[in-house]
Amino acid sequence: MKIKQFVKDWTLPVAIATGIIVYFLFYLVPQLDAAGDTLGRIVDAIFPMMVFSTLFSTYCRIDFHQMRPHRWHVGILVVQLLLVALNIWIIFQVEADPEQKLLWESVLTCVIGPCATAAPVVTAKIGGNINTMTAYVVMSAFASALMIPVAFPLLERGVSTGFWPVFFVILQKLALVLVLPLVLGWLVQHYAKRLCAWIVSIPDLSFYLWSAQLAVTSGVTVRNIVHSDVALRTLLMIAVMSLILCFVLFLIGRSIGRHLNDEIDGGQASFQKNTALSIWVAYTYLNPVASVGAGCYVLWQNIVNSLELYEYRKRHA
Repeated sequence: MKIKQFVKDWTLPVAIATGIIVYFLFYLVPQLDAAGDTLGRIVDAIFPMMVFSTLFSTYCRIDFHQMRPHRWHVGILVVQLLLVALNIWIIFQVEADPEQKLLWESVLTCVIGPCATAAPVVTAKIGGNINTMTAYVVMSAFASALMIPVAFPLLERGVSTGFWPVFFVILQKLALVLVLPLVLGWLVQHYAKRLCAWIVSIPDLSFYLWSAQLAVTSGVTVRNIVHSDVALRTLLMIAVMSLILCFVLFLIGRSIGRHLNDEIDGGQASFQKNTALSIWVAYTYLNPVASVGAGCYVLWQNIVNSLELYEYRKRHA
């Protein structure tokens, strides 16, 4: 019972540790190479379904009538735009130093990324407003789809892809994991009410589905770090910068939310990022090593989420 309670209380760190341990088990034991290759293909196939099911179960719970723009939405988006502009300016200043340029590009992949699609899951667990957070996730996805095609060709002048092709590719990727489950959740609420009631009746379904997704993401993150050919010093600098960025975005979001009467949602909206999209963007338009920043960021942000959940349980014990 103590083990069960520990896993329940610390689900996110357990998920992270599980993903890392399973990866190293397959990495260090040669006899598991064939099984690892098969498992990797299975994970690649089912991972989008895991993301979809997490969001769908979340959207079955929200009140679509409450998904309206709020002042804190504008505040968080404006700060994100300013941070992106500052980050690009810094990259131009350190362009002659490849290591510094790589370091700040890794920061940019995190800053410019949209709010995590799973943000409403955590927000609901710590007393935030799942409806306004879901509305922000949609707005943030569209904002990032506009910023990325503008910013990245400025940094990598060899990128010749036009604005609209990149814009529509990003929107397509976001639509499959964001808009489709949102529409399906609305349809189920209105036309399959028994199914919707059954999904809602399962305690913390979205949270545990997301935890399984986090275990996979953690394993993939460690794999990218292990197979990187960059110097250890550079990897450590990227990891530290992503940690600092995580806390900076968290504090900025909380501050904006506090002034606009929605502190919890503001904090989650600002710092909880869609790192999967950030990793894809880094691989596609920047130095692939810059994706390590987003890979580390996913670990830091979920450690912060775990601490928030702990504090919330402690206050309401």
